[in-house]
Amino acid sequence: MDDDPEKIGKKIDGIPVLGPIKDVALLLRTNPADEAIIAMPGSRKEYHKELYTILKNANFHKIRILPGISQIVEGNAHLIQTRSIDLQDLLGRNPIIINLKESLSYVRGKRVIVTGAGGSIGSELCRQLLSGGVSRLYLLGHGEYSIYQIDKELRLLQEEGVGEKAALVPVIGDLKDADYIDYILSHLKADAIFHTAAYKHVPLMEENPVAAIENNVIGTKNLIDSAIKHNIKRFVHISTDKAVEPVSVYGASKHICEQMVMDAANRGNTHFVVVRFGNVLGSRGSLVPLFQQQIEKGGPVTITHPDIRRYFMTISEACSLVLKTGGVGENGGLYLLDMGEPVLIRDLAEQLIRFHGYEPDTEIKIDYIGLRAGERLDESLVSKNEILTFTDYNRILRINKKEPAAIDIPKLLEKLYPVCLFDTSQPEMYRNADRLKSVLKEHFILS
Repeated sequence: MDDDPEKIGKKIDGIPVLGPIKDVALLLRTNPADEAIIAMPGSRKEYHKELYTILKNANFHKIRILPGISQIVEGNAHLIQTRSIDLQDLLGRNPIIINLKESLSYVRGKRVIVTGAGGSIGSELCRQLLSGGVSRLYLLGHGEYSIYQIDKELRLLQEEGVGEKAALVPVIGDLKDADYIDYILSHLKADAIFHTAAYKHVPLMEENPVAAIENNVIGTKNLIDSAIKHNIKRFVHISTDKAVEPVSVYGASKHICEQMVMDAANRGNTHFVVVRFGNVLGSRGSLVPLFQQQIEKGGPVTITHPDIRRYFMTISEACSLVLKTGGVGENGGLYLLDMGEPVLIRDLAEQLIRFHGYEPDTEIKIDYIGLRAGERLDESLVSKNEILTFTDYNRILRINKKEPAAIDIPKLLEKLYPVCLFDTSQPEMYRNADRLKSVLKEHFILS
């Protein structure tokens, strides 16, 4: 089916092209097809919404969609890349067209490590890197099952002709183990690291603050030190809007990581870049999967506050822009992905309820449960000490500091280490959450 008048009536391998879609699809209601594939990777979100409604009304029970055009190298799409359509295909902005082959030229034929490779961002980076011609892709993570899953998926994509013949190497390990990380990096001989691994769930990290700092801060410090020691050429660090004037332990941990990575640009020969962005639609542990589970059991959908807003972009767009920034970003540079306008979470919940065929409040109730520890109504993308400037690249902004960072990282780490790692001279400090928070509150206004 197609809407293009020049294509309607022609035949492809003997099969007639029917159209317009909205008329033809409804004629198929008497003999509904099992499946529809939307093969329009460059089309607008509004048209995806219209198509989805048309196909649903025509009794198509399974609707799949090709990945965004920024994920397709040289215009070649494969059936194996199709996936079930979901809310992120209908929400957000219209896709930006990024030449993935051109963007990834700096890692073509290179050895690349992705930390947190089994996570939402890490796994999507792996899919796009596979298409970009890396010679060896190391999937590093401490979750056995998530690494198994992405490794299996990438091998299936390769079998079906996606990407090039990159060697895939799953690596199970923990960034908190400095000796192990140093050993691994000395043996892998990688050219680039994309560091996505982090504990991210704000309320959970408020209840486990030592774990947040140990994993996010000390793990990142171990990776930075080892990358410099073993002359890894490029290090791209993923950050978050919650690092901006943080009110949570998670946000504070990511703020410290940003500064550590930028400070590391003055050491050794490694090229360090930080990329900051807000929420991504559909990531594990995020709002959309939670709302979907609540809708499937009949509600209620729970929202912390009727006025809470967040910045959102799709995982695929975020990863394409991260990969682009990793190649064009200056050493020690802090970059922000253009997130557009913040989304009212209540509106997101209502759209998701309707996506599942229900009416908000009447069929699926929405309950407001109050802000949790470490949460705020609105997130900022830049702090009062930061200035945004445009770059030559669409949706990639540069952040410059008005004044040098006020935190003395070595002194801060000196105070944090005895809390996270057992020190025989200070045994009372080990896992002392109160001590940890008092140290952080010297620099951050935590809730």
